[in-house]
Amino acid sequence: MILLKLIRESFLFAYDALRQNKLRTMLSLLGVTIGIFTIIAVSSAVDTLRNNLQKSVDKLGSNSIYVQKWPWVGEDNFPWWKYMQRPVPKLRDFEQLSRRSQTAKALSYEISIDNRTVKYLSNTVDGAQIDAVSHDHDKTWNFNFQDGRYFTDIESRTGAPVTIIGADIADALFPDGTGVGKQIKIMGRKVTIIGVFTKEGKDMLGITSDNEILLPLNFAKNVIDIENEKYNPQIVVRGQDNLSDVEVESEVRGLMRSIHSIRPGGEDDFSLNKSTILTNQLDQLFGIINKGGFIIGLFSILVGGFGIANIMFVSVKERTNIIGIQKSLGAKNYFILLQFLIEAVALCLMGGGIGLFMVYLGTFAVKAAADVQVVLDAGNIIYGVGISVTIGVLSGIIPAYFASKLDPVEAIRTN
Repeated sequence: MILLKLIRESFLFAYDALRQNKLRTMLSLLGVTIGIFTIIAVSSAVDTLRNNLQKSVDKLGSNSIYVQKWPWVGEDNFPWWKYMQRPVPKLRDFEQLSRRSQTAKALSYEISIDNRTVKYLSNTVDGAQIDAVSHDHDKTWNFNFQDGRYFTDIESRTGAPVTIIGADIADALFPDGTGVGKQIKIMGRKVTIIGVFTKEGKDMLGITSDNEILLPLNFAKNVIDIENEKYNPQIVVRGQDNLSDVEVESEVRGLMRSIHSIRPGGEDDFSLNKSTILTNQLDQLFGIINKGGFIIGLFSILVGGFGIANIMFVSVKERTNIIGIQKSLGAKNYFILLQFLIEAVALCLMGGGIGLFMVYLGTFAVKAAADVQVVLDAGNIIYGVGISVTIGVLSGIIPAYFASKLDPVEAIRTN
């Protein structure tokens, strides 16, 4: 009960200091407010980016391996001339991997044809991305349908003239109804729409099915050279659920070297890309941003901390005779120390609370301006409160110590 009373009185003293010296106190709290705002805003921004990145990784598959000509991430002294001479993944590679892999849950051969125009009656869509895939594409990528279905095995094997389109294309071509069952012309051939992807929006990696037109690989094979480098052919290997990406990558590398007859010690003539390559690179970037935001915020908090310490020294000076009376009535040193220490923490919590509230308002502003859901979770709030308490203790401990060591007789005599 004594402790609770002490805490209550300390908060009342802090409120009284704020009320009697509004300008001085608000200027001192400003540093803590800006510091907490900066640190938590940067932390929330990084968490938001990481959350959006995770959604992209979920689409790619955490244990999916992409067999491609070029690596996703460059290195120092990037040897592009070596990569230029590499072959693109061939159908033979895909067939051999499908037959020999023991770790794969599914494999798909995929090509991409960018910036095509699609028409239906008087409606036109420019810049559509056409992708042609083998049958197990639905097992190597994660997507949902708002209408229709995926290719059947027979449609994939025979190269049937069917297609699945993205939500944006469906809205543009068929504004008055569903596109399932309608025919559109693609690459000079009429194809029937059998499905429409659920609208996703573009994610952090720029991956979206909203502007995509998906075709069976064997249909495209009858129209174009699907092994041509300009179509960026790739093989996607989705590992079994109980295996890590490292295990899957190791097997795929061994099989590809065997298929390409690469001798021991020879360099790979292919790249194995995976989502963790991107996440590791971005995690390093996020770490730098976090540290930068923390350093900037720390300087603001230090300025605010000195301001709080100044307020506490003034408060001790103004209440010296009160301290003397409290001590003469039996108040212990620790009671006086805690009284001023809690007052310093209370002032810092006020500043930190204002900073957190500003971040909270900022989440609504970002949501309204960019339609991005900002992550402000309990961890960020606890982090901000913890920093506020720490700064309060550090800035208040010396004034509180001086107050606790005052001689009661001398303190009462002080005017």
